Amino acid sequence: SDAPMKVLVINCGSSSLKYNLFDTADQSNNARGIIEKIGSEAMRHKHLARGREVLRGISGGGHREAFRAMLDALTSKDTGVIASLDEINAVGHRVVHGGDVFDGPEIINDLVLKKIGYLSGFAPLHNPVNAEGIREARAFFPVAVHVAVFDTSFHHTLPPYAYLYGLPYELYEKEKIRRYGFHGMSHSYVSLKAAEYLKRPYNELQVVSCHLGNGASVCAIDHGRSI
Repeated sequence: SDAPMKVLVINCGSSSLKYNLFDTADQSNNARGIIEKIGSEAMRHKHLARGREVLRGISGGGHREAFRAMLDALTSKDTGVIASLDEINAVGHRVVHGGDVFDGPEIINDLVLKKIGYLSGFAPLHNPVNAEGIREARAFFPVAVHVAVFDTSFHHTLPPYAYLYGLPYELYEKEKIRRYGFHGMSHSYVSLKAAEYLKRPYNELQVVSCHLGNGASVCAIDHGRSI
């Protein structure tokens, strides 16, 4: 935007909460952290801001307690980078599955949140927790604009011969069983960085990108489009 913004980006998982705060006016105010082992007595919080890393234990709790720990760190006199939660202009949420409903980022309202819940059948380990993180964040940041970014949306350019399985077509028509593609944010980002590194226009490249982690996927990208 033309005006400086403070944007909080959240990746809410079943047992972890990762966050980054970006201050577009002053990058020295950026902060990031991760809260792990949510729901157990071994919950721990790592927070990094202004070159200082702080490790803290948390005495149990769920996602609400994880959010409170994140907000305490961001507003703390010692480790904080904001004085008030009202300083946050926008909150971005990673959502794993957008099905064939969402082909790009969406400003979150009650209907979008309901659709994210409906799509939980496609990602039962992820979408319900993503939705829970959105509900918590909307409660803590009622003034900020909340935006959902879907891991599947980058792959909406897949042609039918790539996304249809060799199964009866009615399974696709009735149950929406098809290839959706995953890790889209990662594939999009690393292919853009590859173009930057090669100093070549993104829309001239044919790239195979690899996302290798606890989940792994490869993606063929033709002139910027997942195929």
